[in-house]
Amino acid sequence: MSSLDANRPGSRRDRRVRSALRKPLPVAGHPARTVMGGFAITIAIGTVLLLLPVASEDGTSAGFVTALFTATSAVCITGLIVVDTGAYWSTFGEIVILGLIQIGGLGIMTAASILVLLVSRRFGLRMQLSAQRETKSLQLGEVRNVAAGIIKASLLIETVVATVFAGRLLVAYDYAAGEAVYFGVFHGISAFNNAGFSLYSDSISRFVADPWISFAVIIAVILGGLGFPVIFEVLRRLRHRREHRWSIHTKITLLTSGVLLAAGFAFITTAEWNNENTMAPLGVGGKLLAGLFAATMPRSAGFNSVETGDMTGPSLLVTDVLMFIGGGSASTAAGIKVTTFALLAFVILAEIRGEPTVHVMGRRLAAAVQRQALTIALLSVGLVMITTITMLTASRFPLDDVLFEAVSAVGTVGLSTGITAELPPGIHVMMSVLMFIGRLGPITLATALALRDRPRKYELPEERPIVG
Repeated sequence: MSSLDANRPGSRRDRRVRSALRKPLPVAGHPARTVMGGFAITIAIGTVLLLLPVASEDGTSAGFVTALFTATSAVCITGLIVVDTGAYWSTFGEIVILGLIQIGGLGIMTAASILVLLVSRRFGLRMQLSAQRETKSLQLGEVRNVAAGIIKASLLIETVVATVFAGRLLVAYDYAAGEAVYFGVFHGISAFNNAGFSLYSDSISRFVADPWISFAVIIAVILGGLGFPVIFEVLRRLRHRREHRWSIHTKITLLTSGVLLAAGFAFITTAEWNNENTMAPLGVGGKLLAGLFAATMPRSAGFNSVETGDMTGPSLLVTDVLMFIGGGSASTAAGIKVTTFALLAFVILAEIRGEPTVHVMGRRLAAAVQRQALTIALLSVGLVMITTITMLTASRFPLDDVLFEAVSAVGTVGLSTGITAELPPGIHVMMSVLMFIGRLGPITLATALALRDRPRKYELPEERPIVG
């Protein structure tokens, strides 16, 4: 039987998958719940490790809320912090954070899949289903290759970025070799995984006009935010130019990401050009570089090369929008994803034109996909609104700062206007939950919507209410 026959509807493999999905599974057996459970366990382990006295610089145990918040931010690759990473945590604590970032960026089920392959050389069907949902593999047969490819691609990109970062520190900033390598590895892993953790108290601000470090971080963040399906397809396209056609997912991701990056760069650079607290002191080249950096980071990275809290109101609002949208599906970025945003734009365009169906780049968009995109977007809006109202009630900060913080937490971005550490402990706990939901919410919701296929046995009479 060919691989095509094995995966077609009605085939033996298709019947196995349908049977597995219909069979009642324990909490740990459901693909979405398995992923959530894996992330929760990793956060718990990270919290315990960060509570150890050896994890802090002064040798005292960090508070529970501090450890929980930091572990959640690292595993959910957010980057929001309540203490200075480089100053508060010891080398042991920093390595724990780095390990949590790597595990969170690769994905719990991806890491687990590799471990299973190394130990037993075989996948169970439930493991394949869970890993398939997290890696966005189209077929079960792809899971093994996709998981292995993710590991290889991640390590390669992180190594290149770490090398550039460390080399620049060694040559231009007189760092010792060991220190340069350590800082390079930490920021290389943090950048590619869109985590935003930095060993510098000012993030990357001291390198605002340094093109080597800025571009290394920018490129790593963009690659991490595109998603592995897009990276792999681009590589296949480069190897087989005539034989391989672009998928609609890759087209939408690349086009939308490019448009958002260009629009964000143009707007933020213009708005901050004469701002004395951000870009005004820089030369023309420095301003353009800082603008590109500021436009790239909201896709979910969390680094900043100018002080975010000093940016103008319009720049903060545009950054809010970019953070809410996020990056590509199956990437290290979060948000509602650029594909969700683009599909909703196509739905609106079709409605304006009065077309009965939605066409996207030569393909018809299924009604179920439209409903999924709308559901994810509206639930995310509701979550941001509830969070913003709660934080406004419990703190003394203005709406601009609170909204920015809420979107950053829900979108697991990590950018902050500087108010995170000053928020009450109860808000820190709430933000930990938000980061967890923001990282896993789209995965879980998309899985639940995809697996729930409940056809109606009858239809009610149609009636059209007044709209608008």
